[in-house]
Amino acid sequence: NPFNPETNIKFSIPKDGLTKLAVYDLLGNEIATIVNKYLSAGNYSFSFNAKDFPSGIYLYQLNINGLMFTKKMMLVK
Repeated sequence: NPFNPETNIKFSIPKDGLTKLAVYDLLGNEIATIVNKYLSAGNYSFSFNAKDFPSGIYLYQLNINGLMFTKKMMLVK
């Protein structure tokens, strides 16, 4: 899943709820909050532009009503 410098993060929400999608570096520092609001059930796609960040591995975390999912992505410049 390498990207440069922009990628789309797609996900589905089975029921309405408070949703936070954030990107972290490997040290655990939150470097971007993509969405942090109440979303209705459905399919979503949000863009993440990493033009100001160095190449490397990043984690994105999706938190929906307290359920967390974390995935890895690689920025290659």
